[in-house]
Amino acid sequence: MPRYVIQRTFPSGLTIPQTAAGAKVCRSVVDNNAADGVTWVHSYVSLDKNKTWCIYDGPSPDAIRRAATRNSLPVDSVTEVSVLDPYFYRA
Repeated sequence: MPRYVIQRTFPSGLTIPQTAAGAKVCRSVVDNNAADGVTWVHSYVSLDKNKTWCIYDGPSPDAIRRAATRNSLPVDSVTEVSVLDPYFYRA
C-alpha cells in the first residue's frame, strides 16, 4: 500500500482535546477513512497548531482527498513517499 504525507493548514489552529470528546473525533476520522481504504498512521503538529503533516497509507492520492473531504479536513498537498530507515544500514 502506498504511503503519503499530507500537509494541512488550519488558520485558526487545530484543537483536539485530550478527552473522551477528542478520542471520539479521532475515531470518527479513522472510521470515515475506511470507506476509501485509507489508514491514518500518525501526524505531526506544528507548535502553533496551524500546520500538520499526516502520514497515511492508501490506494491513491484521490482516495486520500476523498477521505479528507468526508472528514471536513483541509488538504494543501498529498505527496507519495517511501521510508528511509537509517537503522537499516547498521552492520
